[in-house]
Amino acid sequence: MDRDRCLALDAADPLRDFKDEFVLPEGVVYLVGNSLGALPRRTAERVRRTVEDEWGGQLVGGWNHAGWYAQPLTVGDRLAPLIGAGPGQVVAGNTTSIAIFQAVSAALRLRPGRRVIVSDLSNFPTDHYMVQGLAGLLGGYEVRDFAERRFDDAAVVLLSEVDYRTGARHDMPSITAAAHEAGALIVWDLCHSVGAMEVDVSAADFAVGCTYKYLNAGPGAPAFLYVNPRHHATAENVLSGWHGHAEPFAFEPGYRPAEGVRRFAVSTPHVLSFAALEAALDVWERVPMAQVRAKSVALTSLFIDLVGDALELASPADPADRGSQVSFRHPDGYPVMRALIDRGVHGDFRAPDILRFGFAPLYIGYTDVYDAAQTLLEVLGKELWREERYATRLAVT
Repeated sequence: MDRDRCLALDAADPLRDFKDEFVLPEGVVYLVGNSLGALPRRTAERVRRTVEDEWGGQLVGGWNHAGWYAQPLTVGDRLAPLIGAGPGQVVAGNTTSIAIFQAVSAALRLRPGRRVIVSDLSNFPTDHYMVQGLAGLLGGYEVRDFAERRFDDAAVVLLSEVDYRTGARHDMPSITAAAHEAGALIVWDLCHSVGAMEVDVSAADFAVGCTYKYLNAGPGAPAFLYVNPRHHATAENVLSGWHGHAEPFAFEPGYRPAEGVRRFAVSTPHVLSFAALEAALDVWERVPMAQVRAKSVALTSLFIDLVGDALELASPADPADRGSQVSFRHPDGYPVMRALIDRGVHGDFRAPDILRFGFAPLYIGYTDVYDAAQTLLEVLGKELWREERYATRLAVT
């Protein structure tokens, strides 16, 4: 594969026009869409309208006339098709950590006779930390490593569909079926899969995810929570904030949960962040997810082939077993990544030795992949990463 062939692939790419809808600095190949997605061009205008026209012009009336109050459900309904859910099944707001706490605690209450939470001990830290905190709060719960593959006495299983370090992908249908067969409920974390591939949570009990990675909603964007309709009448939101009340503006002294997924709303929507998310969804509602996945597989496979044996591959070699990222191992991975970023190729580092590259098919092309690989090979071959300044760690890696 040479650069001319990559240029030809870009010219034939059915998703090529979407790149113009994002703001990308000149001379940068941005392979960190799995951490923070690029800025959609329409976002600034959408946020401006919210600030100046809605807040500035309508003041408190914006809660009714601009639709702010309903955003957790209206935006949830817009997110639902991206995860294989239906209307009235997704509520948006809060953060992924909060959504994990809500989902796992609700699942535990639905399985009161069981005292085991299964969680992948190598999962993203917030997932495991929230489980540890919840188990400590409730007392009497065992947290068992998913690696044991034992669900027989479990109340709930919490897993990420795509591993944040390596990009390895779990088989959602088979694991969901195994958990249910054992009598457990399952919660899926979709942070590294939504917006990168077709997702189907319809068999799951709960699912959570963020919107600032592949969905491009911006730093601090609202997370979302999916609740299977079979649990709508019985699942309890232990974070019983007033926006989950059946009649918030009745201001009753006691809590009565709303019907359906609305009961998992907690508090005042973050309206400005919702505006950025809505702008991003204006793009995603026009995106064929099958084409996104096909291009993701092609881009990640090309990158692996071009890097060759210059680095140890940490991701699965089979594209069916990975998400839209490629990870490599290097004992000095942090300075290698710093040197690479200095030369315009942006990835990130995850301790202890992982170089991560996330491929967002809407704004990454085949030529970008070719150029990124050549730059990486140059950094490694010339040992450019050995400069002393690259060893100093920044707060965010």
